[in-house]
Amino acid sequence: MSGRLAVSVGQYSDRGRKPLNQDCHGVYVAKEPQLSAKGIAFAVADGISSSDVSHIASQAAVTGFLLDYYCTSEAWSVKKSAQKVLFATNSWLYAQTRHSRYCYDKDRGYVCTFSAVVIKSATAHIFHVGDARIYRCRGGEWEQLTNDHRLWVSPETSYLSRALGIDSHLELDYRAETVENGDLFLLATDGVYEFTGVKLFEQHIAAAGSDLDVAAKALAEAALAAGSGDNLTVQIVRVEQLPQPAADEVLPALAELPLPPQLRERMEFDGYTVLRELHVSSRSHVHLAFDNDSCTQVVLKTPSIDLRQDPAYLERFLMEDWIARRIDSPFVLKPCPPTRKRNFLYVATEFVDGRTLAQWMLDHPQPALEAVRAIVEQIGKGLRAFHRLEMLHQDLRPQNVMIDHAGGVKIIDFGSVRVAGVAELLPEQAGLNILGTAQYTAPEYFLGEQGTPRSDLFSLAAITYQMLSGRLPYGAEVAKCRSRQAQSKLRYDDLHYAQPQIPVWVDDALRKALHPDPAQRYADIAEFVHDLRQPNQAFLRRARPPLIERNPLAFWKGLALLLALLVFGLSLALHKATHPHAALAGPVSPAAAAR
Repeated sequence: MSGRLAVSVGQYSDRGRKPLNQDCHGVYVAKEPQLSAKGIAFAVADGISSSDVSHIASQAAVTGFLLDYYCTSEAWSVKKSAQKVLFATNSWLYAQTRHSRYCYDKDRGYVCTFSAVVIKSATAHIFHVGDARIYRCRGGEWEQLTNDHRLWVSPETSYLSRALGIDSHLELDYRAETVENGDLFLLATDGVYEFTGVKLFEQHIAAAGSDLDVAAKALAEAALAAGSGDNLTVQIVRVEQLPQPAADEVLPALAELPLPPQLRERMEFDGYTVLRELHVSSRSHVHLAFDNDSCTQVVLKTPSIDLRQDPAYLERFLMEDWIARRIDSPFVLKPCPPTRKRNFLYVATEFVDGRTLAQWMLDHPQPALEAVRAIVEQIGKGLRAFHRLEMLHQDLRPQNVMIDHAGGVKIIDFGSVRVAGVAELLPEQAGLNILGTAQYTAPEYFLGEQGTPRSDLFSLAAITYQMLSGRLPYGAEVAKCRSRQAQSKLRYDDLHYAQPQIPVWVDDALRKALHPDPAQRYADIAEFVHDLRQPNQAFLRRARPPLIERNPLAFWKGLALLLALLVFGLSLALHKATHPHAALAGPVSPAAAAR
């Protein structure tokens, strides 16, 4: 990377003409690796004048945000991390009011406005509730990036319509803006911006030159001189340098390691003895090995010989170990704990003594529904472990699921996983390419859209359908549909008619999970897994769609049979009409034969 993210900061706050300063402000410039992973954060909070404790709320909001944001998972996006912290802060402030003597008067409780900016990579993430403002100046042009949450009841009287701690539910504004070198962000409370304005912003910042503290103080003093009777807080941040991050900035230690030699049986390699080849393809080389220190069997995955010159492939390979060490689930493959210095670039994981789900399906061409449920439930729990960390697997397929001899399931292969927090560092790589296997890939990927947890759900439902039927729900048609119109013509083929032992409501659950439109699928994998085991009452209550929609093949077969019977009936009637005295041939009884 050619440079680190760097900013210049100027801040000033004063009580003004009030006896107490209820404002609070702060900035946190992290050191590496947090600087790249989480960015730089700065915030301003303004207590409400009707409350004697709102200065406590302001301090708790700003200090809590700047500390707790950096304690969230580095796999999370900025949006999720900040929202989690602010929702928790709002709940705490609201609870403080409810348990104080101000429980019936929220205007005197632990309430404050809050505005914050997090600059990560080349994006500014803006969070806002209340009436403190955030401005941006780019190329001499000023823009207000926030809206005031005030309710005006008359030209002279207004009330805060939204604030931290004012209600148990927090409605928080969020927006993301691209950042350029030289961009200037200005945060100010109403005691400043109502008595100054953009022209004074420009004048005092230009006069102060590089000393932004002087500019911030000058603006506060100008507001006071103009008659402001409120607290005065100004925060100015100028972007001096933007980074150009890459995967080697996320994992610098691994990125510096040399590529390993090609592994062979009985070879001694970095403290391991290679036992045998497990899987070798153009995408990965996987071997079973013996750890000479721990005396356990492990799996070693090394970069593909064919793709070692592909930077995008190596970036994804670098992330596999990073991802594995952040997911703690019995249903996801675990990495081997580091016990010695690593001398080459590879990934070491636990060995699962079993078979892939693909082999299991070959061994069980007609599995019991309960056996399928047991496998799907475990895969679902593993996927939810990814989703809780804002990760998408993106390549769920039978070959990437292992089943041990006890029936335990583990999801493997993290080469296509998308990590929201890392994707923010590499926006140009953010999921625009289809990394998964086409037969199990959700339709939205073929439209160039970003995946969501509902995309992994589609892949899980496709596997479930294949386990029950031996075929894919839409065959190879999904990969051919490159428009919404084409995808709308995809038709789900019911399992119930070919396999009556499968309940109709299981078909309904699969149909919903496999809907081409992600908005029509389940919101969470747990809902799908539940509906595979318990009949969804909504499915039982609603009218069944016509047979031609549920099973076109059965409809046309039934129609052909009906037409054949109709033709036979008409032919018989015509025969009787043209030969009224014709005798029908039939068996002759023994008595009649004797006569």
